[in-house]
Amino acid sequence: MSKMRHRNRLTAFFVLFALVAATTALPAVVSAQAPVILSGAQLARIVPSGFFFEGQSAPTQMRNAAAARFGAKQHVVAGMVDTSGYTADVRSRYEGFFIIDTPMMVGGQELATGAYGFGFVENNRFTISDVGGTQIFTIGTEPDRNLRRPRPLMMTRGAGGVRLYSGRRYVTITLR
Repeated sequence: MSKMRHRNRLTAFFVLFALVAATTALPAVVSAQAPVILSGAQLARIVPSGFFFEGQSAPTQMRNAAAARFGAKQHVVAGMVDTSGYTADVRSRYEGFFIIDTPMMVGGQELATGAYGFGFVENNRFTISDVGGTQIFTIGTEPDRNLRRPRPLMMTRGAGGVRLYSGRRYVTITLR
């Protein structure tokens, strides 16, 4: 009987140890996937100095660039470019570049790995186009009336992903 009690206590100890270890490790796994907004040297290292769109190259406005990292190697990078050399038609739908190195969801739409042009356009819409200028999709943006200091372009952490802002309007970006 004594050996049986000892074995039961030992089993209970290992089960309890395994439960504690599992619940302690769980937040580390969850936080590893939580997006991190990049800034400073990390941001400068990842944002390209210029972008090619519809046959032209334009310099990046570094003060209006943003990036986030999901996990160890999954990124979303966005930046506004100087579109002064583009026609009025292109400038009305293209503000900058949007680069992802893993498939993501943008405002509920699936987007494959790649480099794209984007624009926050009329009627509170956000558009994504391939580098040739072909529109891939247009989605509605959400207003954020509580944002204290809106900027022309920025990212913040949001529910399950990041928010890409233009002023007080934003779209949500999540891993697929």
